[in-house]
Amino acid sequence: MTTSDAHRSIEAIWRIESPKVIATVARLVRDVGIAEDLAQDALVAALEQWPREGIPRSPGAWLTTAAKRRAIDTLRRNTRLDRKHAELAYELEAGRSTETPDSHIALDDDIEDDLLRLMFIACHPVLAPESRLALTLRLLGGLTTEEIARAFLVPEPTIAQRIVRAKKTLSKAKASFEVPSGPERAVRLSAVLEVIYLVFNEGYSATAGDDWVRPSLCGEALRLGRILAELTPGEPEVHGLVALMEIQSSRLRARLGPAGEPVRLLDQNRALWDRLLIQRGLTALRRAEALGGTSGLYVLQAAIAACHARARTPGETDWNHITALYETLAATTRSPVVRLNQAVAVSMAHGPQAGLDLVDALASDPALAAYPYLPSARGDFLERLGRLNEARGEFERAAGLTKNTRERVLLLARAHICVVAIGKDA
Repeated sequence: MTTSDAHRSIEAIWRIESPKVIATVARLVRDVGIAEDLAQDALVAALEQWPREGIPRSPGAWLTTAAKRRAIDTLRRNTRLDRKHAELAYELEAGRSTETPDSHIALDDDIEDDLLRLMFIACHPVLAPESRLALTLRLLGGLTTEEIARAFLVPEPTIAQRIVRAKKTLSKAKASFEVPSGPERAVRLSAVLEVIYLVFNEGYSATAGDDWVRPSLCGEALRLGRILAELTPGEPEVHGLVALMEIQSSRLRARLGPAGEPVRLLDQNRALWDRLLIQRGLTALRRAEALGGTSGLYVLQAAIAACHARARTPGETDWNHITALYETLAATTRSPVVRLNQAVAVSMAHGPQAGLDLVDALASDPALAAYPYLPSARGDFLERLGRLNEARGEFERAAGLTKNTRERVLLLARAHICVVAIGKDA
């Protein structure tokens, strides 16, 4: 194996193993910033040794042990030869001298607990939402600062500052590196789910830039969601979010045309939908419902996505059921965005005028003042009602609000179709 081949293999291993390494070391040193630095030191050692000596049989264990040893060195340099030092030394020695077949199971359990702790600490409420996103992708996704910056179209120094600031904030707050319990657990778990959801949504429908979708972000969010579902098997909302992401991911290929242009749901080639992802999503949804989570935020959204996934053609879509699900979701969230989506479902179930009436009632909501999907939906209803000149104006207004280039082109194209149709009728 050449050095370049070895480095590529090490990078792939690091992407998979780094969250476990950081999580394990963070439990010991109680500081995610120090833990990541120690894990990076272990990576440097691997890049130096593995090309010469070969990749070890258990690369993750090698990296974790190397990082732990560096933790001891750090404590020694700081002259903190206290009980923590002794605990670390004992753990390393015990790991070498008392391995049994059952010890691997115990180690796996410890790693799972550590990963869950790391998820909670990366999404800690003392951090700003944008810092939670960056830190989660850095620590748990294994993404570089450059990759995170590119994914969110933010300058690399900005992302670097967010990550550094987040680590300092956690250290200053002396944030507990523990899995929360009781009422706090539900609140903190909600924050973790929100971060994963935001990452997925930015990949599924990019808010800015030249690309309509960013599949790598969707994939990363789905990977984190699957890990979280394994770590918290009794949490219905976790399975609900995974179900939602599995089903939505099944449509990624169909959402783009040959030139990368957006393709709306009703115009998609459903033969391109990934049936395996759909089945995985439906299975996760059934698991969530069996756990009693039928009224949860993510379970309801997954149920809506499932209605679309089960319809082999647009005409088979159960819009009445989708409308009812949106009604429940709207009552739960009181979100004007949910109400807007409900209006779209109502328009499909009961006609465009019914949808337009609901949208017009939302027009004065300040939360939707700069939201491009409000005029976009209104334009769609007006076009279906034959009020083409009004529809053209709404599509143009939506195009002026969106920051996504592909979406702007689509909206202007719809406005142009209205102009052509008006010309034909004249």
